[in-house]
Amino acid sequence: MVNTISHLGIGFLISLTLGLKGKRRWTVAFLSILPDLDYLSYSAFTLLSGSLSHEARNQLFYLLGHREFSHSIFFALMVMLLVWLKTKNKRFTAAAFAAISSHIFLDYTTSAKMRIFYPLITDASVLRSTYSYDPLVNILPLLPLLLLAAEYLKNRGKWNGKVDDFSSFANPKGKKFYASLLVVLLVWVMLFPAAKVFLIDNISKAEGAEISYKETYPISPTRFLAAYSYNDTHYKLMEVSYLSGTEKSFYVEKVSVNGDIPDAAAYVERAAKLYNTNPSQEIDYPVYTVSEEKGKVTVLLSDARSPYVENWPYFDVVYRFVFDRESGEYEAYLSKYGRKETKLGENRFE
Repeated sequence: MVNTISHLGIGFLISLTLGLKGKRRWTVAFLSILPDLDYLSYSAFTLLSGSLSHEARNQLFYLLGHREFSHSIFFALMVMLLVWLKTKNKRFTAAAFAAISSHIFLDYTTSAKMRIFYPLITDASVLRSTYSYDPLVNILPLLPLLLLAAEYLKNRGKWNGKVDDFSSFANPKGKKFYASLLVVLLVWVMLFPAAKVFLIDNISKAEGAEISYKETYPISPTRFLAAYSYNDTHYKLMEVSYLSGTEKSFYVEKVSVNGDIPDAAAYVERAAKLYNTNPSQEIDYPVYTVSEEKGKVTVLLSDARSPYVENWPYFDVVYRFVFDRESGEYEAYLSKYGRKETKLGENRFE
């Protein structure tokens, strides 16, 4: 989740390092948050999606959804090409590409699934190597914003204190300072993916199982929640850390049935097939809870890790499928991040 203000700070950091001024400085800063304007496109998609076929809805989701096309390498290259055709300025074009790429990379290293190779590959992936609330990643980019604010206040005569030394970093003489900040930030975010490789490899060897890299979720700067399919009926979840390896572990049942429902497995299978036609694919370790009341079979689908992670995990979603035993028809509902449940359109699945 690196916050929008920090993304903006990184945009300014890049432009200041390259000595850009005026409109170009502000343009690079804007480009650093451009990918997140897909909130607007996603709002438009939400309004249109109900009237589309299932296949058309899926394709538009890839283009207009949040953290979809706008968070892809192709999008960054497309914007870079447009900047180059417009300006023919190598330094400005490089800054524009760096601003967008930094946004995409930071989101990719935290916790949100993305399709960075779309349209070549539609499978979602993520590194999940850096904690979403990592202090350095979220706070360090605020420094150039503070320096620029100090410069602005000084120029406007609204700062009575001594800010000469403080605000002087915002001129070309401070490029080395900004470059140093960029290097620190780059080294920091590159360190964690490499460190996570060794952690996952050690945990996999200790468990005698293959632990997924991308599905091991950071729950603090040094700790992760890992999981794997222990057997046909249970997942094994583990809290692991760089310092002490596996700190604790627990088991989660894959399917639970409330009451006597002989054909519960068939309804679980149907719910799974429906979910798999949905392009979002937030859930990595599906858990099913089956119940029946008055001829309607309800299947709740959630992620095995959801109860064990705080701070807004992206897999904290619950699908509820309600099947009419007599007619065979169904209704589907979705709740995300503890929000109110909403009914899903018929074109969401199949």
